[in-house]
Amino acid sequence: MAPDRDNTRERLPAGATAATRLRTARLDQPRPPRRRLLPEYDPEAFGRLSERIARFLGTGRFIVWMTVVIILWVVWNVAAPRHLRFDEYPFIFLTLMLSLQASYAAPLILLAQNRQADRDRVNLEQDRKQNERSIADTEYLTREVAALRMGLGEVATRDWLRSELHDLVKELEEVRVDGHHDRGVFPAEHPRGRDKDDR
Repeated sequence: MAPDRDNTRERLPAGATAATRLRTARLDQPRPPRRRLLPEYDPEAFGRLSERIARFLGTGRFIVWMTVVIILWVVWNVAAPRHLRFDEYPFIFLTLMLSLQASYAAPLILLAQNRQADRDRVNLEQDRKQNERSIADTEYLTREVAALRMGLGEVATRDWLRSELHDLVKELEEVRVDGHHDRGVFPAEHPRGRDKDDR
């Protein structure tokens, strides 16, 4: 037991008391969960819900339904018997409901726009990286094609060989026609077909 006490004394800073010993956080134990006053929620699920609501608020269906509800509200509170009216003129409760709807709709629309802006930023970053890769590939292929052209410039092609052979045949025919050599370029064959030396 004594060695354990010595080890704990060595771990604590100098001048530590029992109260400070309890307050120091131990690294070998997990922290206790903190109590939160606000309820926890999934930000991703809340964001998807806000996008659905904002998408619905931006449709003609929502405008039609809201117009129908307001007309029914006003007609009921004007034409219905007095004891059945729940919001008489000047329709204070209707004004309160519309203000409440607008106060919730504006932040939901902003949240949906922020999420869309984040998605657009990610897509733009991916497009930029893809463009950089495409440019790098294009430059590499351009260098390869230039190297192939330079290499093919030094290779004898079929057309070049034809032109060289054609020029050579012309030179041989000119030499043969001019008669610079006694026997010509192509000596006549022996009438018997073979020389004695060939035997």
